[in-house]
Amino acid sequence: MILDTVGMFDAVAAFPEQLEVAAAAAGAAIDSAPLPAGPGVSDVVVLASGTGAQAGSILREIGRPIMAVPILTHEGYGAPNAISAPTLVLAISASGDDEETLDATAAALALGAAPICISGGGALSRFAVDHGLIHLPAVPEAPVQRAALGSLLVPALLTLGATELLPGADQLLHSSIEQVSRRRDSLITEHNEARRMARRLGRAFPIIYGGDGPGGTAAQRWKTQFNHNAKVAAFANQVPGLTHDEVCGWGQDGDVTRQVFQLFLLRHDFEHPQTSRRLDVIDDILDEVVGAIHGVQARGDGMLAQLLDLILIGDFVSLHASAEQGLDPGPVPILDELEARVRSV
Repeated sequence: MILDTVGMFDAVAAFPEQLEVAAAAAGAAIDSAPLPAGPGVSDVVVLASGTGAQAGSILREIGRPIMAVPILTHEGYGAPNAISAPTLVLAISASGDDEETLDATAAALALGAAPICISGGGALSRFAVDHGLIHLPAVPEAPVQRAALGSLLVPALLTLGATELLPGADQLLHSSIEQVSRRRDSLITEHNEARRMARRLGRAFPIIYGGDGPGGTAAQRWKTQFNHNAKVAAFANQVPGLTHDEVCGWGQDGDVTRQVFQLFLLRHDFEHPQTSRRLDVIDDILDEVVGAIHGVQARGDGMLAQLLDLILIGDFVSLHASAEQGLDPGPVPILDELEARVRSV
């Protein structure tokens, strides 16, 4: 029997429906919101931490090839000094109470921007009301914040679409829902791919590599889900960067690393040809220095669909990894203790 006190398996399995619910709620709110006109926007800055920052990273990766203005994600306190009135600022927080995001939003307002606040309520919602800012509701429909990725991503995605900064956002979302629905259906079967990978992983430490762009963004999500759900140290990096430095650390102690590490290689159809070649070489040269290499291939029509496809697979692998060790994936008491101690200082 699987230990899952908050229903993480059900929450992850409901990811396609979460995207649909978020789209309906966001669409209604955006239709009545006085959004800025796209031609007047100089850049886009996402202020967020944790899952909200992951949503920002997804927006950056899918927007970079097609948006006419740059987009970046800021995690932490304060705000980039380059923010000004023409900057479209998206402040994202599932609870609305992330102190880093609240501090950054206030700093962005002081720099002349009018942040669009996306949250499930909390202090960020009240901040928006107090300062006459747009607030778009996030409908988490999830037991913990990390399971609310779709609820945070969709309002921001559709906002960029409505301002015409991200053309075709609606279709990107539609294609993504179709793909993650297909993937979800394959991953809730008895002997599915995610469960097999988790069983082979056992008590080894996961290292996740992807190509720059969507692969690297998905790899970072995999890492954090292993941390949260399986309560295990995990490591992520991306090509081509790691082929200039981290790869030098492999090989000398292969007799040890084979016992403790396994590698997950995340692949997709939008890799630069040279990135693909580098990933192929990594697959070959690391075969002797890690216990196993798991190849994971994205599917779907469009970059967003393939990125969310990889993310969903990783969420399920991390949940099955927790089940293999008899752990409860939901609660993360060390984070509660950390926040309590920070606030008590």
